[in-house]
Amino acid sequence: MDAGSRSISSVKSRAAAAPRPPLQEAGSRPYMPPLSSGSRNPSAKCYGDRFIPDRSAMDMDMAHYLLTEPKKDKENAAASPSKEAYRRLLAEKLLNNRTRILAFRNKPPEPENVTGADAASSHHAKPAKQRRHIPQSAERTLDAPELVDDYYLNLLDWGSNNVLSIALGDTVYLWDASSGSTSELVTVDEDSGPITSVSWAPDGRHIAVGLNSSDVQLWDTSSNRLLRTLRGMHEARVGSLAWNNSILTTGSMDGKIVNNDVRIRNHVVQTYEGHSQEVCGLKWSGSGQQLASGGNDNLLHIWDVSMASSMPSAGRNQWLHRLDDHMAAVKALAWCPFQSNLLATGGGGSDRCIKFWNTHTGACLNSVDTGSQVCALLWNKNERELLSSHGFTHNQLTLWKYPSMVKMAELTGHTSRVLFMAQSPDGCTVASAAADETLRFWNVFGAPEAPKPAAKASHTGMFNSFNHIR
Repeated sequence: MDAGSRSISSVKSRAAAAPRPPLQEAGSRPYMPPLSSGSRNPSAKCYGDRFIPDRSAMDMDMAHYLLTEPKKDKENAAASPSKEAYRRLLAEKLLNNRTRILAFRNKPPEPENVTGADAASSHHAKPAKQRRHIPQSAERTLDAPELVDDYYLNLLDWGSNNVLSIALGDTVYLWDASSGSTSELVTVDEDSGPITSVSWAPDGRHIAVGLNSSDVQLWDTSSNRLLRTLRGMHEARVGSLAWNNSILTTGSMDGKIVNNDVRIRNHVVQTYEGHSQEVCGLKWSGSGQQLASGGNDNLLHIWDVSMASSMPSAGRNQWLHRLDDHMAAVKALAWCPFQSNLLATGGGGSDRCIKFWNTHTGACLNSVDTGSQVCALLWNKNERELLSSHGFTHNQLTLWKYPSMVKMAELTGHTSRVLFMAQSPDGCTVASAAADETLRFWNVFGAPEAPKPAAKASHTGMFNSFNHIR
């Protein structure tokens, strides 16, 4: 078991303290630009200096004659006139008044005259890529009172409509990143709370809320209306949620993983059983074909949709891979956006490692010891980079270059372990929530180089059975 989770009773006892307004500005640290330097080496054009002789212009007979002709002694002034005349005649006939034996067909090309203007234009055409500036301090900090300090929960998510949801105690709050406004979605009663997980549906309008009572609620945030409550699939709290189109996958402390089709009355369509302890991490791949699950039993499972559909009558499905390399709870899961079968996972306090997996073969591609508990992982959508959040001892966010896993930056400011992270829809900003009861926003991934307008996809089909949503 990964150390550091807090009991639900301690959370409820703290609620009696003086209330603090949630999601209010908590002050910001002064801007400190990083010390960075860059060097540029202007490209230099190389010219050839090697020319191949043309054999058709060579006179091999004359070459042989000149090499084998015995050298005349300069002091031999008594040479006969007849021999000198013969030598001149022979040279005239053989050399044809040529003085070179080896000849080139064409003259060597003259080197181009590179002027300053040409060099400037060449440099302007292919500028060297500058290193991206990574701010070392949070762009914004909000208060998050009564945030449950529990490693195994998932209390933060950022929807496709640019609205961030966070569970604080028994209440779910919505923070609109566009306007900065805060609203309260729901406060559950003490018998059901506290809230143990939140997850936006792909449409960015509907949200699933997991409860300590083992139920899951579906809400329409545009009207603040409860659509339905899913019951009966679990026997303990629901600490992890993941959407795959109209399928809501739930993970519980009872070790079960359940696929729920929210469009039908009998919502349970598949059950995955492989974990012996709490399921604390759930993530569907971008293609929706594979599901990764991590548990407090130190296991990582990869489930494949094709295997589930091939055994519909079994009710319970076999995993594709069962991976036990981690030495602590596996909560942090992140599918790579540029390689569909690449999965990054992070282990708890007794493991401290980030591992990379080929989910087709189950092979571990790399393992990096980070030195502290890995709480969450996020891939950069625009660059080959990975962001990790950590617990004791530094409570930092670390940006890694993939695949070299060289540290690019360490972002500090939280005073307790950084339990949760969420990424903005444009992929540029990351929100982190920590046990110090603050919510911080980091402009860590920067802006995409060439943003392309994405076609708006319709995700309302999953809720067509609710006729009065609008």
